[in-house]
Amino acid sequence: MTIPTDPEVAAVEAAITSRRSTRAFLPTPVPRATVERILEVASRAPSGTNTQPWKVYVLMGEPLESLSRRLVAAYDDPEERARHSEEYAYYPTEWVSPYIDRRRKVGWDLYSLLGIAKTDKARMHAQHRRNYEFFGAPVGLMFTIDRIMRQGSWLDYGMFLEGVMVAARAHGLHTCPQAAFTPFHRIIVEAIGAPAEEQLVCGMSLGHIDPDAIENTLVTEREPVARFTRFLD
Repeated sequence: MTIPTDPEVAAVEAAITSRRSTRAFLPTPVPRATVERILEVASRAPSGTNTQPWKVYVLMGEPLESLSRRLVAAYDDPEERARHSEEYAYYPTEWVSPYIDRRRKVGWDLYSLLGIAKTDKARMHAQHRRNYEFFGAPVGLMFTIDRIMRQGSWLDYGMFLEGVMVAARAHGLHTCPQAAFTPFHRIIVEAIGAPAEEQLVCGMSLGHIDPDAIENTLVTEREPVARFTRFLD
């Protein structure tokens, strides 16, 4: 790979390639102005006919801690957890290779770093619970979309989410996009005060990475360009 020498190219590439799903944050506060700037930059994401379908709820301080407590309580109670389910299918109903292989690998790579054995259900449960603690981040973001919007707007939303994560890197911050919140959409929508016509898309943790947390050393593999691209020339 050729390393770019143009500083602007290098900065953009560094912001993109240094993004990772961070699973342990420092409690260091993030100024509201910084969050606002990140969202302002991300709002330049493209959307069909400029519909801009994204809606964002930012939780910090007590609102974040209160929602976290409610989510952890629901997740830890088997009967209560059984009352919740996703509104939309994020993953396929039938897994095939190579997708199931990649999914399994990243899961076991993470558990291996943490010393969690395949049979250790209690520690797996505790690790997944960290999602609902926002991995210790001082900022939680919840993203919703109007129910009237269709598949194209969800594609637009993905580009906006990527913009949030890349803009965060420009400010020296890290993120973790989390579909783990979607089963508990009723709790979340009530907590953030979203109207009934809005649907939860996902959540995200935002803050300063904990450099000493071993789980943050995980770097997921990516397929080489030659394997997913066909040039017709």
